[in-house]
Amino acid sequence: MSATDFVRLEAVSKSWGDSVGVRDLSLAIPEGTFTVLLGPSGCGKSTTLRLIAGLEGPDSGSVLIGGCDVTGATPAERSLSMVFQSYALFPHLSVAENVTFGLKVRGVSRNERSERLARALSLTGLSGQERRKPGELSGGQRQRVALARAVVADHPLCLMDEPLSNLDAKLRHSVRQEIRALQRRLGMTVVYVTHDQTEAMSMADRVVLLKDGRIEQQGPPAELYRQPATAFAASFIGSPPMALIPATALPLPAELTATGVATVGLRAESVAAVRSGSGIVDGVVREAEFLGAETFVTAALADGNALTARVPGDLHLTEGASLGLSWDWADLHLFSGPDGTRLPGPSAFAARRAKCPAGDLPPVTGTPLPKQQGSTP
Repeated sequence: MSATDFVRLEAVSKSWGDSVGVRDLSLAIPEGTFTVLLGPSGCGKSTTLRLIAGLEGPDSGSVLIGGCDVTGATPAERSLSMVFQSYALFPHLSVAENVTFGLKVRGVSRNERSERLARALSLTGLSGQERRKPGELSGGQRQRVALARAVVADHPLCLMDEPLSNLDAKLRHSVRQEIRALQRRLGMTVVYVTHDQTEAMSMADRVVLLKDGRIEQQGPPAELYRQPATAFAASFIGSPPMALIPATALPLPAELTATGVATVGLRAESVAAVRSGSGIVDGVVREAEFLGAETFVTAALADGNALTARVPGDLHLTEGASLGLSWDWADLHLFSGPDGTRLPGPSAFAARRAKCPAGDLPPVTGTPLPKQQGSTP
């Protein structure tokens, strides 16, 4: 175990009859980091969190926290706090009583409880709300009470299981900023479960992407976005997701076909929408999602596959219109056969990319589309 690894799972497996939670999973979480367990429903992320918490026991393997084997320890013996999707607040108790309930049960003195309470409420923006009941609070305030309860426990490890899923989109954005700032200020090790890749990418120091009870890829968010290890990772990370198209559907240069590529991936920001006949392929606009400063245009190709392009919001695009699609070949992601493993790009394209700063490759070819009338030139 590395000196900086605070949580470690070693070859852990957990199943219930034919239902598999995790399979031979090994994971190291560095001390003081914000690690997000990400993946679709049923991938094993909540099971992994419950194994760390001690709410589930593994069928095989070991769980270590702070260098100690806690595989058989109870949750109370693991020196950790948890924040759940459900706020789990006592409706008849005040904010102060909810936050300090655990301290009171553990026999912490009144003076120390008061000091910890004041600090926790200050950190979570709840000062002045001590006497209010949960029913008098908004959803965001209730979640802050749950966070304050985790902070007041003063444990070095905090586990969070989809804590923002009950909040509306605008509130989720602000609360996730607060959670991240709080983690940095306190230096806690946080393990956070979500199925929302936007949450994962915006909050995490490290993302662990799970699929079918196994780790598909792990690393910094930018690494998963720029270099997805598999076609699954490519399709799950990013909004909109990367378009994945059979290699036979595109007129690939000979140097690319020689790599044995089965599937190619293109992100929307790498695809340019140009006049029909002037790009690499032509398509028909299936959908144009206007977002103000930008529009995501999904175009169907002749064989039924589709590509999405990110274009300026002032381009005039209507459903059913013909357009060309173009890109720089160095922007393609290449994947192998049935397992979808990432392939290295051919040497010529890799060398070209290495010479250019990110986002500074030569422009793609094609005639620009017209802007909407009255738009700023």
